[in-house]
Amino acid sequence: MRFLRTAAGLLLRRRCFTGPLLLLLGLAVCLFYQTMFVHRNRIRSGKKEPPIAGKCGTRGNLAAEEETKTLISNLESLQVNKQKTASRRFAVVLTGRLPNSDTEVQLYQRVLTQMGYEVQLSRYAETSSFLRSRQDDSSWSLLVCLSSAESSCVRRVSFSHLQRHQKVNLWPGLMEALASVLNCDLAGPESPTMPLTCRPTSQTSPLPIRSTVSPLPGAAASPGLVAMVNVYIVVTSIKPLTSFLHDIVVVTTHQEKRGRAVQLTSFLMKQLGPQISHEALGQVKKVIGQVLHVAVSANHKARSMNRCVLCYQLLTFTLLFNGSISPIVTQISADLTFSALSDGMFDQQIMRDQILEDTFHFLLSSGTQTETKQSASCAWTKGACLSEDDFAVLLQFQQLMKKPSSFQLVNPITSSSSSLSALLLTVSCYYGDLTNNRKRLTSPDSAPLPEDTPAGACMDPQLRQIYTDPPLLLNPPFSPQVKEYHAEVTFDTLMIRIRPEPKSSACSVHLEDRRGPRLMNAPVGLGHSRISILVTDSTQPEPAIMTVYTLRIYRENRPSLPMFGDHVMCSFVQDCGLLVLPGQSCGLQPFTDTLKPAEVCRSGHQSGQWVVPCLSCSDNRTCDWREVAWQPDGCHHPHVDPPLLQHCMMDRKLLFIGDSTNRGMMYFFMERVNTSLADWGKAHDTLVYGELNGGRTFVSYSYYPQFWLEKSRRPTFRQALQQLLHRSRPLVNSNETVLVVGGVQWLNTNHLKTIYEVLRRESLGQIQVLVKSLGMGFHLRVDGIRSLSLGEVQDLHSENENIIATAKHLGYEVIDTFGITMGRYKEFLQGRCACHFHEVERLSPSSPSDDMFSNTGPEVRVTKPYTAKEADANVYSYHVRGPVNQVYSEILLSRLCPPVSPNPKLMTRHAP
Repeated sequence: MRFLRTAAGLLLRRRCFTGPLLLLLGLAVCLFYQTMFVHRNRIRSGKKEPPIAGKCGTRGNLAAEEETKTLISNLESLQVNKQKTASRRFAVVLTGRLPNSDTEVQLYQRVLTQMGYEVQLSRYAETSSFLRSRQDDSSWSLLVCLSSAESSCVRRVSFSHLQRHQKVNLWPGLMEALASVLNCDLAGPESPTMPLTCRPTSQTSPLPIRSTVSPLPGAAASPGLVAMVNVYIVVTSIKPLTSFLHDIVVVTTHQEKRGRAVQLTSFLMKQLGPQISHEALGQVKKVIGQVLHVAVSANHKARSMNRCVLCYQLLTFTLLFNGSISPIVTQISADLTFSALSDGMFDQQIMRDQILEDTFHFLLSSGTQTETKQSASCAWTKGACLSEDDFAVLLQFQQLMKKPSSFQLVNPITSSSSSLSALLLTVSCYYGDLTNNRKRLTSPDSAPLPEDTPAGACMDPQLRQIYTDPPLLLNPPFSPQVKEYHAEVTFDTLMIRIRPEPKSSACSVHLEDRRGPRLMNAPVGLGHSRISILVTDSTQPEPAIMTVYTLRIYRENRPSLPMFGDHVMCSFVQDCGLLVLPGQSCGLQPFTDTLKPAEVCRSGHQSGQWVVPCLSCSDNRTCDWREVAWQPDGCHHPHVDPPLLQHCMMDRKLLFIGDSTNRGMMYFFMERVNTSLADWGKAHDTLVYGELNGGRTFVSYSYYPQFWLEKSRRPTFRQALQQLLHRSRPLVNSNETVLVVGGVQWLNTNHLKTIYEVLRRESLGQIQVLVKSLGMGFHLRVDGIRSLSLGEVQDLHSENENIIATAKHLGYEVIDTFGITMGRYKEFLQGRCACHFHEVERLSPSSPSDDMFSNTGPEVRVTKPYTAKEADANVYSYHVRGPVNQVYSEILLSRLCPPVSPNPKLMTRHAP
């Protein structure tokens, strides 16, 4: 009835109010209602529609079948001859606004290169040197115009003068014709019976909440087929019309928040059963075929579409099933539309690339070019004399029908009066849709199905693509056969979202570990990071690693502008990208006190700010970030030279307890006191070093908390501390014994009280205790670990103040790493927590070490590569790098070896 109301509305809009017309309209109402009633009863009774007249009418006619075989044989021989003489092919891809790093652009480049094309990328047709210099010849074979470059193609490319071997991925005027159909803007008798909803192309139809039609036979488990389905069509010819449907669709039902990618035949089979699903698939093709047929035949603009012989265009048809197996077309788009899919999971990109790649393998074959003359064509096509253009269309159609693919035939649906249409129908009947679909399932070119595909052994353990957000420009460009990739990102890129996609649905992909996630938010620290991509066979009890891909990412340091002339000093406490202190200013501010304070800081938690020279404090791109330095308020932390540190630390013991950030301070101390670092490891247990400083300095370390253990098996902080004290004995109850405790964010005031109680019980109440306060980290939304909201990060500041106050009350020294890391939280190094501001690098013995420790400003160091001989001999030394870690580690050294007597008030112990 909706179509009838639409027809009535059209008539009324045309102001035809005469009596005879109203009489005809009433008669049409009666006939239409009776027709729909009979049709509905036929569907509910399970009866099949009669076959389309004229289709495959030669079956059983031996003479006609023999003629068909002769036709196919002639076409096959011509294809073989053409493949033997195939020449070099050139493809031009106009990317429009898309960068070359976009996965769609990379897909075009990769697939076309694999298919033997030489690919040239350009923004628009007007700026393409290839098209401007060769637009009048036939040197290029393929022109791909992405969506933002289509208008440039239409303006620049002369479609009426294209050669027969040249393809363009759009039909000029096709979308205008389809828009007229969708708007019911037709002046023909077919318009009232078109299976579509009349609406502007920019509008979408809402999904019904429930079906209003009785259940269909064979679908007892479902109240009726109610769904919105996006199907993807490729139009390969206009005159006559030929089109194909991709077998993967996007389905959205009223029971699902998001759409899902499924195989169309599997979806209909699950919803309707085997008998009705076959009929429903036929109805889908019939509806789409009718809309396309009316669009290209009834619209006056269709003439412009006939100029390109072998052009093609991808379309998205949005179909509405509302309790009937015959859908309604609600929207048509020239773009591949996947808005119903989740974008955060890369499902839209994966689906788009899958269809595009399948389309390339389906269409772009060397066998579609021909130089056969018309005289030869008459004898090879059942006596029908075809023009060279028509013969090219026939050759292409025969090749598309015979090859296994992910596409099913939609048009032609009937035989028209033209000789070419009859030949196309003959070819389609010879190969058969069902046979073509069965071959597709075993085709190496077929795309992996998102679901409904039985799992088997992973026989092709390769990736189809690596998806990232933001898009990475991989070097070399992605290819399934290449296993090592490099990419660079800017300083402001703190994290990437990555999802590799396997070629085969029988294979699984995991990141970093054989049981790791398939999609991950990965933090990108300064310098080099590595992500391992494992392709596994999940059919085994323990997933077997079949292939390993490695992605190495280099994140640039903050851009610096060297200061050669006048400059100003600027300071900052916090970055505007993460307002830890909402009531205070962020970013660069003018810094007027340029003289270094003479007074020595009397504590390690003195507040301060970062200072950097700039041309202007209003633009951080004008700063020399290599010269940034930490400036405490009103004082300075003296630099402790190695000889002074070695003398100060003689016959002393340092005990470190905490996480990896605490361990980074320990390795910094060991390298400084020993002038080199000979041993290093990411230890998560207890370590003891007794040979430092010529055997005169002892260092021990205990990792806490052991978060990877179950809570019932984790040692408590009291147990870990007691074990560390036991492993480090004998201990002297004086400042010759130093305990350094702290980490990122696990420390609280209760831990400090536990330290006080344990030390008193162990008769060590007079040893020196240095507390490393909280630090920045866990502020990125990284999968698999906890992440903090902005409010939770701001709460850390209050907790940090409580820790400092409690430590001072107990007479402990504090190194406030929270204030130091707050302003430079983006400068983390490797690690998923984004909390590590140090990294240990391996050096050769000949690398200089006298420039490692200059001051509390940034370190600038060039690492000399070690030789293979040195590597074989395992003769290495290590260096702890990281300017932020160096700042608070230098403060640690200044508190261990102060140039003046420590404040006696700080040495007074108070009971908690």
